[in-house]
Amino acid sequence: MVQKILTLFFAAATVVACSTNKITGRSQLHLLPESELQSMGSQQYQQFLSENKVVSASADRDAEMVRRVGSRLANAVEKYFASKGLQKQLEGYKWEYNLVANNEANAWCMPGGKIVVYTGLLPYTRNEAALAIVLGHEITHAVFQHGNSRMSQGLLQQLGGVALSVALSQRPAETQNLFLQSYGVGSTLGVLAFSRSDESEADHYGLIWAALAGYNPQEAIPFWERMAQAGGSKPPALLSDHPADDKRIADIKKWMPEAMQYYKPVGSR
Repeated sequence: MVQKILTLFFAAATVVACSTNKITGRSQLHLLPESELQSMGSQQYQQFLSENKVVSASADRDAEMVRRVGSRLANAVEKYFASKGLQKQLEGYKWEYNLVANNEANAWCMPGGKIVVYTGLLPYTRNEAALAIVLGHEITHAVFQHGNSRMSQGLLQQLGGVALSVALSQRPAETQNLFLQSYGVGSTLGVLAFSRSDESEADHYGLIWAALAGYNPQEAIPFWERMAQAGGSKPPALLSDHPADDKRIADIKKWMPEAMQYYKPVGSR
C-alpha cells in the first residue's frame, strides 16, 4: 500500500514538475530550481579545480584557446537567448573556462556556465572550430537544463524525491556524486545517460552557437568522424552517452544548412 502511494506521489510530482523548453518546445522534468544547481555547480567546480591540475591560460596557448573559444560561445549564446526574449533563463550565469591536464577525451559544462576541457580531447579536436563544436554541445546541455532533468530523475530514483537541501544535509556524499554524474564530471561518466533527445538537441544547437561565435560548423562532421574512428571496446569519454554513429553524422548534415545561415567567420563582421 505504501509503495503504491509513493508511486502515485512520484507520478504526480513528475507531471507537475515538467517544464517546456521555450526554444525547442520539448517538455522536460525539472524538480530543482536552477539557482540551487548553479550554487552547487559553483562549489563543485572550485573543488574540482582544486583537486586537478589546471593549465595556466597565461602560459599555455591551448589553455588560452579554451578561454577564447568559451568566451566567444558564451557571448553567442547570450545574444541568441536575448534575441528570443529569454535572457532571464541565463540569470546567474558567471562563465568560466579552464583546461585541465587529464588524458581523457572529454569536456563538460556545469550549470552557471562552469566549463572544463581535458587536454586529452585536443588531439581529437585538432583545431579551434572543432573545439567550439564540442563546447557548443556541452553548453547546450547546461543552458537547456538537461542536467537538471538527469538530477531530478536521480533524486526520484535514488534518494526518494527529496528536496536538494534535504538530500545534501542527509546524504551529502550520494547527492554530490549524483550531481557529478548528472553533468558528466570525472569517473562517474555514463552512469546517468543523457537521453537521445538531449544529445540531439546538444548536437543541433551546438552547431548554431559555434556558427554564431564565428566558427565554421562544418568542422563538426570530420570531428565526429574522428571520434567514431576512436571508438571500440573503450571509446572516448565524450562518447559515453551517445555513440558517434551514422545517424548522428547524418543528423548533423541535415542541420548544417540552418547552422550555416548564422555563420560569419571571426574577423569578417
